Amino acid sequence: MGSVDVALRVATQADAPALLESTRAAFAARRPLDPPAEALSDDLSAVRAALAPPDFGVIAEVGGAIAGSLLVRRAGEPPAQATLRRVNVASGFRGSGIASLMVRQTLLRLADAGVRRVCVTAREELPELVAWWRSRGFAASATTREGVILCLDTPRPIQVPTADDMRALGAVLATRLRPGDLLVADGELGAGKTTLAQGLAAGLGVERPILSPTFVLARVHPSRGAGPALVHVDAYRLGSAAELDDMDLDATAEDAVTFVEWGAGFVEQLSPERLDVIITRSPDPDESTRTVYLLGVGPRWAQTGLDRLADEVAHRDDDEEHAS
Repeated sequence: MGSVDVALRVATQADAPALLESTRAAFAARRPLDPPAEALSDDLSAVRAALAPPDFGVIAEVGGAIAGSLLVRRAGEPPAQATLRRVNVASGFRGSGIASLMVRQTLLRLADAGVRRVCVTAREELPELVAWWRSRGFAASATTREGVILCLDTPRPIQVPTADDMRALGAVLATRLRPGDLLVADGELGAGKTTLAQGLAAGLGVERPILSPTFVLARVHPSRGAGPALVHVDAYRLGSAAELDDMDLDATAEDAVTFVEWGAGFVEQLSPERLDVIITRSPDPDESTRTVYLLGVGPRWAQTGLDRLADEVAHRDDDEEHAS
């Protein structure tokens, strides 16, 4: 995100006029389409209706001004599917990562609410937009007169009460990994990214200890057996993807499992497929439980059973308790 300080919030009915104005301006700044984008014909009543529960809107603000927004339409009883609409970023903030932030946080909110599938429609005349959604894990499911419908199964939230549980999750996740896999971990300082890496190392059977690579940037942990090495990277201090190129991670990418902390927006070029690992903390400072979301991008992760990891961790804990 660079120096842009972004605040996300759920839109209220009072936001409808400003939301209408900012969305029209953002879509009008795009190249002309035939027929024109539906967003350009929205009126105030349409925006207000789009903000009525169970539907809602998300606003990204910079300095108190709307820098981007999107609308969410939910369907079903209970609403098990959602559609993202009117996703836009103001012209002065494009390329700053605001769209990615809005979409990711909306996906997590929907996952927490039990929504299992999220779709979006992108115009075929905007292939760069279709490619952008694909790079976020959405896959084309149909083509209509309105455009390409791309969908994504939301990640199942995994509750992780303790650091030991985080390591156990990493060890179980390691059983799904193979050479060439790229994992991109994101979460605030102290969320548990390095702790998860310690569990991965134990499951992969690589040389340890696993420490935060903050001041080394990257460490290679060779396998003690026949499995892949673990390349542990910290991108926190990187200023651009070009600095990542200087680390020559391509040299090990095919033969190792690469785990990058703070890598969102930097390492996607290393592989067209990756596993995004998003770790969030409870707003209660006295609560140690973390929530982990695993979001696979690309066909590689489609059949890996990521949604069953939480059950496997629970069974692992039960087995260890009985063994003791």
